[in-house]
Amino acid sequence: MPSTTGFRRRLGGIRRHTAFLTAGVPLHFMAFLLAPAVLPTPSLTTMQRLRFRAMLGVVIPPASNAGRETRGLRERLASPVTRRQLGYHLAAGPLVALGTLAVLALWAVGVTAGTVLLWIWALPAEWRVDHRGYLNKAAYVSAAGLLVLLTAIWLTGVLVRADAYAASQLLGPSRTEQMRRRIENLSESRAGVVDAADLERRRIERDLHDGAQQRLVSLAVNLGLAKATLKHLPPEAQKVIDEAHREAKEAITELQDLVRGLHPAVLEDRGLDAALTGLAARTPVPVRLTVAVEQRPSPTVEAIAYYVVSETLTNVVKHARASHVGVSVERRGDTMSVTIIDDGIGGADPSGGTGLTGLVKRVASVDGTLSLDSPVGGPTTITVELPCER
Repeated sequence: MPSTTGFRRRLGGIRRHTAFLTAGVPLHFMAFLLAPAVLPTPSLTTMQRLRFRAMLGVVIPPASNAGRETRGLRERLASPVTRRQLGYHLAAGPLVALGTLAVLALWAVGVTAGTVLLWIWALPAEWRVDHRGYLNKAAYVSAAGLLVLLTAIWLTGVLVRADAYAASQLLGPSRTEQMRRRIENLSESRAGVVDAADLERRRIERDLHDGAQQRLVSLAVNLGLAKATLKHLPPEAQKVIDEAHREAKEAITELQDLVRGLHPAVLEDRGLDAALTGLAARTPVPVRLTVAVEQRPSPTVEAIAYYVVSETLTNVVKHARASHVGVSVERRGDTMSVTIIDDGIGGADPSGGTGLTGLVKRVASVDGTLSLDSPVGGPTTITVELPCER
């Protein structure tokens, strides 16, 4: 049963391929006669695409400027898309049509020769008795006809593959355009991943703020009440309560810092200016902040800008020994520039484990750039350019 199913499937494929090539013969010759006029070329190309899709299941996407039929003749002749289409209609297509006619002739010869014995057996029995020598010759002719049929089947597949390859190369987008489309698709996919990651960070921030942080605050309050009211407890128990109270407050502080590092609520509610103002106020080193962003960018770009400033200020406090820091955020057209300058000891190196490598990757996730100027002795300047239109 499986072998019968496989045979039927192969037979159906042969019929489909033969019908596909046969349907292309008049279309190829019509295109050969009309294509030199250039004007009907897009319509002929559309008809060929429909043939491939309907009869072969092959989808050939149009080129980027396909269908622009209102342009002048000289401009259309100069178009690489038109030249490639003409190459198919005037060269590849007619060659395939001639090959198809040859294959159809082989099919006719093969079927005729291969069925000679059947025709002889249909003749009266007395004729076969009187002409026994013809049976041997007919057997040779039938065998030769079967070989011709096998050759026709093989050539049919070759022509179908050749026609499909030529059409995909000449009627569809060029390799350069395919690469450009691929890059665009990858850029869109990456932007979706970055946006999804930013949404996830905001969800985690909300969960921490509304869940774990509130529970820790409640625990700290209860421990504080216990510390104030349970005066009769032994000193050892009082010490344990004091220690637990202090640990709870420290955990709240650490959790607040973590939440602000993920995605502070003020950034989403009031924008970059308010979020950076609060960040600068919490930094131990004096920060001179300038924000000139009239139109807010996308939430993802805004979050990355905040992350850059937050991580850089953390590095300055830990490593730079600076006395003050200048932070400037400015949007010019479709680009937002973030500049951070400190008067510390300099010598910042992305390979030194100071978080600069993570900054570079985070900025590059939205096609941004980060440049670092940090000579030994300072000052250190970090400049980030972030595209606002994604």
